[in-house]
Amino acid sequence: MVARRATKSSMHTLKASSRQKEKAAPRRPGRPAGSVNKQEQRDRLLEAAMVLFSQQGIGETTLSAIAREAGVTPAMVHYYFKSRDQLLDAVIDERIQPRRVALSQVFENDADDPVVVITQLAHRLMQTATDQPWFPALWMREVISDNGTLKQRVIERHGHAHLQIAIDRIAQWQAEGKLNPAMEPSLLFISLFGLLVLPLIASKYWNNDVKKHALTPQDIVRNAVAILSHGIGPQLPGKTHEKPG
Repeated sequence: MVARRATKSSMHTLKASSRQKEKAAPRRPGRPAGSVNKQEQRDRLLEAAMVLFSQQGIGETTLSAIAREAGVTPAMVHYYFKSRDQLLDAVIDERIQPRRVALSQVFENDADDPVVVITQLAHRLMQTATDQPWFPALWMREVISDNGTLKQRVIERHGHAHLQIAIDRIAQWQAEGKLNPAMEPSLLFISLFGLLVLPLIASKYWNNDVKKHALTPQDIVRNAVAILSHGIGPQLPGKTHEKPG
């Protein structure tokens, strides 16, 4: 009886020890620690991806490179994103598309005054460029460039609806005589980009030149609106504007 009790006690001890080892077993590679906020970690990876996409392009950026930029292991990236395509879709849905929507929303406000709307658009575009340092370079590399993969993928996932809202509103203003009829609606965004973002990039170098005035983002917005305001006002009496045939 004593031996049998000793055997049972030993078995209970072994089982308890086994359970403790299971609890103390190390985490699987790539799995985030319990103290780490998963959403913050995921956001960190997305921001690292945006930085690298803007610097070297989407096609040249691997998941391993994103892991190095974020200071984590490749296994950590794979924990959140099973493939580079899945990560890219997350970038589009969570970083790119919300900004597209925000820019197009200005055309739903103050719809009767095109100058006010385009001024708001200029401020919002500049705010995006200053808040997100990766935005200007990413736009030039992936949207304007013929070799960029981002533009087509964004269109495939979200279409042209938000851009079309802006184009339709501009055409409406032109028909109502509130906007210069010679203006091409589809070129508004790229025109603003040229007037706002390119000077913003150049100003970083100008500001290091004591001979030149240190431009602020507000200076650049004011300049862009001043230039556009002469081309977006209603047609003056006795003057005609014709689009080239």
